Amino acid sequence: MDYGLLKKYTRDINVLFIEDDNDFRKELFELLQDIFPEVTFAVDGLDGLKKYTEYYASTNKYYDLIISDIKMPHMDGIELVEAIYKINPEQIVVILSARNEFSYLLPLVNLGIQQFFTKPINYATFIEDLMKICNKIYNNNIEDDNNIVKIDKSLTWNKETKELLLDNSMIKLTKKEIILVDKILKHNGRIYSAEELISSIWFDAFDVNTDVKNLKNIISRLRKKVPSLHIKNIYGMGYKADLPIIE
Repeated sequence: MDYGLLKKYTRDINVLFIEDDNDFRKELFELLQDIFPEVTFAVDGLDGLKKYTEYYASTNKYYDLIISDIKMPHMDGIELVEAIYKINPEQIVVILSARNEFSYLLPLVNLGIQQFFTKPINYATFIEDLMKICNKIYNNNIEDDNNIVKIDKSLTWNKETKELLLDNSMIKLTKKEIILVDKILKHNGRIYSAEELISSIWFDAFDVNTDVKNLKNIISRLRKKVPSLHIKNIYGMGYKADLPIIE
């Protein structure tokens, strides 16, 4: 772990951390304070939503990152994320959950969470994955051409022209592959359910029965065609782009 690089990516990122367990909140809050310049904590979903709206009212901007527990009193993580996405659909959200709360995560996949971690937290993995998310936020903030997604140092995706370029040479994609790439790179790291991807790719195929096998075939072909696209399967939940850190 390059902590100098981590500090570079996190130095301007503001975080809202929402957790109802006092001991765990204190423990993770101290870690987050060592990483980020500004961390606000909330004790439950209702408190988190209040602080989210207050922050925007006082600064005219949203938090860069939200880290939230899923099972909380007054307003749980699902209700909180639903409310926040109504305010800001582009908000980046990371969810914390216990291992026995897997069923609660499925609605959040459809809402578009960025990442989830199971408790007890493996802090080494947590910081590594957090670095990837912060790298994305950092590059989004400084990117001059917001239409260009940097997949690696030689591979880019043009969101406007829908072109995948390797060393500035276009990779030929089918119509369905273009839709898949455009969808999955729209929010790097967001988990898309198979049903959501199928609905997007076959949106005009009203007379064709499609299932997960059709989606898997497209993903398999795309992985062979462009291995560095980093389409990752999250077991039981869906797929996401897991792009490397670009310095």
